[in-house]
Amino acid sequence: MVKGYSPNANTDMIYVAYKLAKSAHSHQFRRSGAPYIEHPVQLAYIAAQLSLDATAISAALLHDVVEDTPYTYENIETIFGKSVAELVDGVTKLRKIKYNTREEQQVENLRKMFLAMAKDIRVVIIKLIDRLHNMRTLNFMPRAKQLLISKETLDVYAPLAHRLGMSKIKIELEDLALKYLDPVAYEEIRQSINQKKDEREKYIRDIMDVLREKLDQMNIKSQVTGRAKHFYSIFRKMYTQNKTIDELYDLFAVRIIVDTVADCYAVLGMVHDLYTPVPMRFKDYIAMPKPNMYQSLHTTVIGPNGTPFEIQIRTWEMHRIAENGIAAHWKYKEGISGKTDMDSKLEWVRQLLDTQTNIIDTDDFFNTLKFDLFEEEVFVFTPQGKVISLPAKSTVIDFAFAIHSEVGYKMSGAKVNGKIVPNNYMVQNGEIVEILTANTHGPSRDWLKICRTSQAKNKINQWFKRERRDENIEHGKELIERELRRIGNTHEQLFKQEWIAILLRRYGFQSIDDLYASVGYGGLTAQKVVFRLRDEWTKLNKNLEAKKNLEAVYNEESKTVQAEPAKRHASSKGIVVKDIDNCLVRLARCCNPVAGDDIVGFITKGRGVSVHRRDCPNMNPQSMSEEDKGRFIDVWWDDERSTSYIANLQVEAPDRDGVLLEITNILSALKIPFKSVNAYVNKKGIAIIQIGVEIRNTSDLALLKKKIVQIQGVTSVTRLQN
Repeated sequence: MVKGYSPNANTDMIYVAYKLAKSAHSHQFRRSGAPYIEHPVQLAYIAAQLSLDATAISAALLHDVVEDTPYTYENIETIFGKSVAELVDGVTKLRKIKYNTREEQQVENLRKMFLAMAKDIRVVIIKLIDRLHNMRTLNFMPRAKQLLISKETLDVYAPLAHRLGMSKIKIELEDLALKYLDPVAYEEIRQSINQKKDEREKYIRDIMDVLREKLDQMNIKSQVTGRAKHFYSIFRKMYTQNKTIDELYDLFAVRIIVDTVADCYAVLGMVHDLYTPVPMRFKDYIAMPKPNMYQSLHTTVIGPNGTPFEIQIRTWEMHRIAENGIAAHWKYKEGISGKTDMDSKLEWVRQLLDTQTNIIDTDDFFNTLKFDLFEEEVFVFTPQGKVISLPAKSTVIDFAFAIHSEVGYKMSGAKVNGKIVPNNYMVQNGEIVEILTANTHGPSRDWLKICRTSQAKNKINQWFKRERRDENIEHGKELIERELRRIGNTHEQLFKQEWIAILLRRYGFQSIDDLYASVGYGGLTAQKVVFRLRDEWTKLNKNLEAKKNLEAVYNEESKTVQAEPAKRHASSKGIVVKDIDNCLVRLARCCNPVAGDDIVGFITKGRGVSVHRRDCPNMNPQSMSEEDKGRFIDVWWDDERSTSYIANLQVEAPDRDGVLLEITNILSALKIPFKSVNAYVNKKGIAIIQIGVEIRNTSDLALLKKKIVQIQGVTSVTRLQN
């Protein structure tokens, strides 16, 4: 495929990337049971459909190697060079850093992606096709994951594809997300469209035949096609207009593709002669392209039986960009270096990066990101005739900062179509907006409540941050003190040095004054700061209270049984807990420890001490909060007690008759009770047999494993974690 559109491409690199990825993922499988390598290969295939270069396709093949295998960034750079390594790094999630919430981790991953976009727009293209293939195979995921991933797709990735002009990917992402978020609505729409499919297709086919005949008479070379609106578009119309699908008539659109721009306008005249245009439903995106490079003429007309339908008219080049957006038109394809026309077309991306990467608060990040990506655009004019594109519901303040930050800082008022308007006036399509300026003292804090775009808010915050630092520090202190009084805590209780240090690291501040200044100019809310500190204070107090309660329970139990001080008693599970007698103990079901395992105790909330194998993934201190790290306690096996334990084993062997029977014979010979069994054959013809057995210690377990592995054909015997 790559040779077809780029004969000189480095396809050897693509092949090497495939071989490395296949080797690195050789022991990994997707939830569907398919080998993991199928996922990166599908990404490379979609990338080739978009005509991406060999570097991007190689990165698509390697996109999960650094995240999921022992290979490092340095390994990739050594083998494939810096460009491929940076693309792979740009799409790799941040997993080694511990965040307080999933939302925080999600924000930081998106922030990292935007920063990588600043260097290379191919990062986000690979990220989008990665999400597209994950959505195509989402049916194998648990329901909770389906909802989570689909919502994120609808909130972030589909709007991002839209802003990049990648309509084919955007449409498929939206439809797949709807399928999981509202399966009932999705199925109703699908069935309704299929029920009247023949009737609608005949209607649109008759219109297309008339248009083709007229175009032939005009000697205009063209392609006329019919296109059904996609499911999510129908769903949104039904939801926003409160209509049933039978009340929506413009479910289909006709698209006419011609050779030249002149032909586009000639066809538009013919269409308006043939059918009555619907007022206020004509849009000229050729004269005023969308920021995502989309160009086309859109007009809604009344059909032969009084039913409205949409006609889109565009050239072949416009159609290619409309389908694939940024992937269809970029400098990497030709290997051009330096500033190109592409850089100006990506100016909105630069603005998005400039604003989003400076937003500290998680909620603010999501709110501004959704607004910048998802809102429809309005097109307004400067008095000189320059077109400015803004998200719908933007105000004249947003317009001022879209022109230039200095214009925004000096703004004293605004005129729309020659009339003075208030600062909260929302600009509309086609209006001429003039910003009045004066050497004032800069923007007002009230503007932050009026403006809508993150670009304007960010520039206003930057001004306050730069020009009034001392004032911001005092204002921030005042806001924090006010919040402390509101919740009933004191400064001395919450502002501990170690907690402040955590807060400064979390938000990237150098000093406490930077924190106060950020609160003062609105970059961070006082509620957020106090909440974080109060969270640490609550953890500390809960931890102290839990330890006191535990000690009280242990002391009370000790009095009841009148144990000798020098002797420590084991629990009914055969476990001795350091410094505590007769403690409630339970063996963790996640790792099923047995006598002889290296173990560790964990003080639970209200359920005594939970005993885990020391290598249990749930006992990894790096993935725990500071509070939980303090809940470990020393435990050991009581050699004098004879207790039985449940252990789970997995046996793998080529499928043949009698394997399970031979295993049961061994258990019978060793007098080891059988507690459970689960057996199946995977796609590769390997028998997987999982057994639960009752044993006394690890010596019994080792002997059992040794005997089973001697069975003909058995390739592995492993102990399972639940």
